[in-house]
Amino acid sequence: MKEYELSVLFHPDLEMNLDPALDKVRKLIETNGGTIVKEEPDGKKRLAYTIKGQEFAVYYFFTVQLPPDAPEKINSVMNITDEILRSQLVKVDPRKAKYAARRADKAESTEEAENKEGEE
Repeated sequence: MKEYELSVLFHPDLEMNLDPALDKVRKLIETNGGTIVKEEPDGKKRLAYTIKGQEFAVYYFFTVQLPPDAPEKINSVMNITDEILRSQLVKVDPRKAKYAARRADKAESTEEAENKEGEE
């Protein structure tokens, strides 16, 4: 299974009760053989241009692992789902993930060194 990033823009009227729409997305991923690695809500934001007559959307990001045939199925269902204004599913570049992990390790070691200097 490959790792993907899924960005979903939900209709702004769902901001107060987003759970049913999120459950629909989770169920869609799981019924197509995928697993959700991480979920990140990003709140309600103004769009750069109107989508389906809306100027705002509720942003939500998922990191998922999917089998090879699942992305096409998920995209086709999300395109016709009323609660979703726009979605994008992209494959994670493994080099980018390694680079991010290296940067995190470097930042962590720098922070530890600064803490040791502060204690002395």
